[in-house]
Amino acid sequence: MKTLVTGANGFVGSAVARLLLDKGYDVRVLVRSDSDRRNFKGLDIEIIEGDLRDSQSLKLAVTGCNKLFHIAADYRLWIPDPENMYKTNVDGTRNLIMAAAEVGVEKIVYTSSVATLGINKDGTASNETTPVSIDNMIGHYKRSKFLAEETVHELIKEKSCPVTIVNPSTPVGPRDIKPTPTGKIILDTIRKRMPAYVDTGLNIVHVDDVANGHLLAMDKGEVGERYILGGDNMTLASILEYICVNQNMTPPTIKLPHNLILPIAWFMERIAEITHKEPRATVDGVNMSKKMMFFSSDKAKEKLGYQSRPGVEGLKDAIDWFNAENYL
Repeated sequence: MKTLVTGANGFVGSAVARLLLDKGYDVRVLVRSDSDRRNFKGLDIEIIEGDLRDSQSLKLAVTGCNKLFHIAADYRLWIPDPENMYKTNVDGTRNLIMAAAEVGVEKIVYTSSVATLGINKDGTASNETTPVSIDNMIGHYKRSKFLAEETVHELIKEKSCPVTIVNPSTPVGPRDIKPTPTGKIILDTIRKRMPAYVDTGLNIVHVDDVANGHLLAMDKGEVGERYILGGDNMTLASILEYICVNQNMTPPTIKLPHNLILPIAWFMERIAEITHKEPRATVDGVNMSKKMMFFSSDKAKEKLGYQSRPGVEGLKDAIDWFNAENYL
């Protein structure tokens, strides 16, 4: 039997697909016809072309599979037409899981995000039970992932769909081809486009550790439960300092107030509406950075046997990969 991976051309998805192959799994991937396929070039996988918004292609993709990793998502902090994001992240997730359940897929791991979780106001690490509501979701990406995870819980309860949920924090490492927003921070820092910073924090985890957490969730995760797959809680200042020291650069020393950047981000978004190019700063991104996005993976460690290496190792591997691939 085959294991289906959606989003295998992306950052986390490609790491999961590679790990599955290393462990001897028969892997099928679902990708759009126009997708960038560099991340699985040369891999021994079966490719099915389709779209999360196309139910017929989803039925074709899941038929003959006994396991499913649903990792694909529209991950952007700025989008001119948010409707498509909801169709992909919410409706697409519902359609895929329903199609998988109908053909008898035995186990599904759904990749959510720590973006759907609550944040402690005192800056301490949050966990899977930290209180949160949709009113706490900043921006369309967070709202769409929150609604998608609610949809998954409904399918588990009402349709008995065999789904375990994982919530990766902020992955870094090799094969960040897009790159992700965090990858852009790394690149902007090395390119000397990060002269200042704001007071915020992220949970940094190596993408390969996140991939391993997915397989652990498939093997040991309970249906209906969710598990944070994270690493080290780091301030943005410490992240930038590590990148700069690694590259023999002087770290930025100017800390800007969030509210000073908000009007700049607003102006950049207005320009983006004309140029159709993603702005370097967004209002949602600035508002998100007002919180320390720190998380605990204790549940995954205890229940799944999950482990993660130091976050700086992920940063180093990301820098090395960007250098090797001439992103700089």
